[in-house]
Amino acid sequence: MNIAFFLTPKSELIYEMADSTMRQVLERMEHHGYSAIPIIDNYGKYIGTLTEGDLLWKIKNTPGLSFRNTSKVLVRDIERRKKHEVVTINADINNIIILAQSQNFVPVVDDEGIFIGIIKRGDIIDYCYNLIADKKMII
Repeated sequence: MNIAFFLTPKSELIYEMADSTMRQVLERMEHHGYSAIPIIDNYGKYIGTLTEGDLLWKIKNTPGLSFRNTSKVLVRDIERRKKHEVVTINADINNIIILAQSQNFVPVVDDEGIFIGIIKRGDIIDYCYNLIADKKMII
């Protein structure tokens, strides 16, 4: 199955630029209720996923950093504790399912590394459930 069927395109997503501030990403994540957000550079390339945990560790491990001065910290300077794996639009659905076990979403890039969207874990779970339901006739 073509994974484009599951793709939520970049135009429908909330993401953050690498040169944004920590305060901007905190407020964006709070406003949208996200626990993780894709980060892209000025060329549109995916550079990572920033999580609430990454933000908390940055505050904990930076002397003098509080919410008041998070506007002085750039997103690109926040260490990401976990590398979220990405796939290209030509990826196999089985690989996506495996990645979705440990990631809220799977970032999708084109052949140039340009961020084009995500595949949400919930969409993968729905797909798997429907496969099981169709085979076993359960609902």
